[in-house]
Amino acid sequence: MQTLKHCSIIILLLICLGCNVKPQPINYGNDACQFCRMTIVDKKHAAEIVTKKGKVYKFDASECMVNFSKDFDTSNVRFYLSTNYATPDTFTDATQATFLVSKNIPSPMGAFLSAFKIKEEALNAQADNGGDLYSWDELLLHLKTMNK
Repeated sequence: MQTLKHCSIIILLLICLGCNVKPQPINYGNDACQFCRMTIVDKKHAAEIVTKKGKVYKFDASECMVNFSKDFDTSNVRFYLSTNYATPDTFTDATQATFLVSKNIPSPMGAFLSAFKIKEEALNAQADNGGDLYSWDELLLHLKTMNK
């Protein structure tokens, strides 16, 4: 009886650990973008979608993540993550980020789109490089009108 109890606890712990919903590190130079199939190499522009069930979709740029979302059931999304341009290789919540579209900062897919966790960093980058700032919702509208 004691063995059954221990086995049940171990199985329950494994199930809980197996359902961990979190981002995955991008294997730069090896992982491919879910949308455009390009190899992800740029540590300043990569992005991820993590579903409520823990499935991770990786992208070489935030614009690919947005374009992928158009034909995806977004009610299942737990996280939209964009790389914080100011600290490459670290994610920030894309829905809370400030985005800069500047012709002086190229991104992998040519939308010139960079994400910033802290708005002041985006303002500094804008002062140095020009361009326009967008919230997540504003960015979605901007990209929608660009792709028409």
